[in-house]
Amino acid sequence: MDYITLSSVLRSNKMYLFTLEDIKNLFPAVMTKTIKNNLVRWVSDGYFIRLKRNLYEFIERGSKAVIPDLYVANRMYEPSYVSLETALSIYSIIPDVAASVTSVTTLPTRTFKNKYGSFFYRTCKSEAFTGYKIILYDGFKVNIADKEKALADFLYYYLRSGFSPDFDEERFNKRILKEINWEKVFHYAELFNKNTIKAAKDCEEYVKC
Repeated sequence: MDYITLSSVLRSNKMYLFTLEDIKNLFPAVMTKTIKNNLVRWVSDGYFIRLKRNLYEFIERGSKAVIPDLYVANRMYEPSYVSLETALSIYSIIPDVAASVTSVTTLPTRTFKNKYGSFFYRTCKSEAFTGYKIILYDGFKVNIADKEKALADFLYYYLRSGFSPDFDEERFNKRILKEINWEKVFHYAELFNKNTIKAAKDCEEYVKC
């Protein structure tokens, strides 16, 4: 496996971010030690950038490809999906654009910072790690919560912070919230606890006002 072969495969598969496991899957006949040694050398030569342990960026000279931060968020900490303030902003449920990309994971809570920005991950139990979908975002496949799960996630973690949600202060978009499936919101809220269910019901009543 030489650099030209690897870069051609990465380019054709649009794998601008990749891990050691990705390369092993692409080249199963190549020894792991050889792949590791090559990656160290190619990072040193400036062909790849190491974003964090076992996550590399393919630098294609002359390419105008821009990797969206939502895709970076998915790959930075796996498994995870974009949710909370970031997803609510994308769906225009809240007007503000979050300073960092917020995601949910089954792994411990973590924060990462790199040239793409700040990435914040909130941990959840495995049974609540659901309600997300794959969308095409700026040409990249991204895991993101659906509207109902993003809202349930937001309410749960807001309550966990010790606050009661103020829907006026959050400037929730009532028009959009009136169109979501509230039965799905309650189903997702049940995956957390009774307090989240109550907050979801309060939110539904707020939308009706």
